[in-house]
Amino acid sequence: MSRRLWRIRRYIAGMIETRSRSVETWLLFAMVLVAAIIVIGGATRLTNSGLSITEWAPIRGALPPLSHEAWLAEFEKYKLIPEFEAEHPDMDLAGFKFIYFWEWGHRQLGRFIGLAYVLPLLWFAFRKKLPSGKGFLFLIPAVLIGVQGAIGWWMVYSGLQEGMVNVSQYRLATHLGVAFIILGVLYWLFKSTRNGFDLKPVGAVMTKRSAVLAALVYLQIIAGAFVAGTKSGLSYNTWPLMDGDFVPGGYLIQNPLWRNIFENTAAIQFNHRMLAYVILALGIWVWISARKVAHMRGITSMFMIILLWQAILGIWTLLTGAQNDLFHIKLALIHQFSSIFVFLVALALVWKSRHYNTVK
Repeated sequence: MSRRLWRIRRYIAGMIETRSRSVETWLLFAMVLVAAIIVIGGATRLTNSGLSITEWAPIRGALPPLSHEAWLAEFEKYKLIPEFEAEHPDMDLAGFKFIYFWEWGHRQLGRFIGLAYVLPLLWFAFRKKLPSGKGFLFLIPAVLIGVQGAIGWWMVYSGLQEGMVNVSQYRLATHLGVAFIILGVLYWLFKSTRNGFDLKPVGAVMTKRSAVLAALVYLQIIAGAFVAGTKSGLSYNTWPLMDGDFVPGGYLIQNPLWRNIFENTAAIQFNHRMLAYVILALGIWVWISARKVAHMRGITSMFMIILLWQAILGIWTLLTGAQNDLFHIKLALIHQFSSIFVFLVALALVWKSRHYNTVK
């Protein structure tokens, strides 16, 4: 090979490596931002701040009130919704500012995520740095981020209606579910950019099991949203039994029966517990099975460690629920934060079971 040809090939390889790393860094940063907004969203919910801004103003709402009069006007709007009379009738302006900034910060981060994803996407597309023929895949998170903003207001709007003092648990679950879908898509794009989009699955024996495990983890996250949305974690604060019973009394008290799954506090918490046991049992099975598959041992062990931590944290959070104090709120927030790692490691497990011979 001539020296000139060798230099050309080296230059091209360097260009590809640079492109890959810059896109990878961007996707990784986007993942960090989405994880952050999930946690801040949890803090907004736990501090009862989500309904403090009663209007959806994507442009004008980027700035908080800038004068004392403007603050008073916003406070008066908040006083008109049912939540104020039901939960904060004695709140003063300082207390309102506290909850306002939680919700405002949540919305601001949402705006920033949109810009932090779309602007680099346009730049990479213009400079032709996206993987050839795969650029359309990078539009998926952009569309989902835009949809998520609308879902966020759709959720808040439900809590502003007459007779409502909280947002609808159905809409809360949708909002959280889409956030994790965005996180999952970003992760898969990151891995595909790093390893190649044209990898063919190797058909590893663990693929189906890990996929089922990841699906159950996602389902458990949705179930957790219903626990949060109905405040089901603030009752039945005993473990392993629920106030002395394995199956709580009134489990199927509502009609039609399907409503118990989504609206009955006893059923919602019981189902969340049972699904945790199922995931733990399946995780142990996958971990034991991985002992025979060398490339899966490390990732399954990592999954079991974070899963056990999450289970212990969930029980601890439950046992402190009766107090509903600052310590309980911190535990609940850490529990939600840890769910992000459980989800990502579950996805990593699926990826490695499919592409173990090419994973970096």
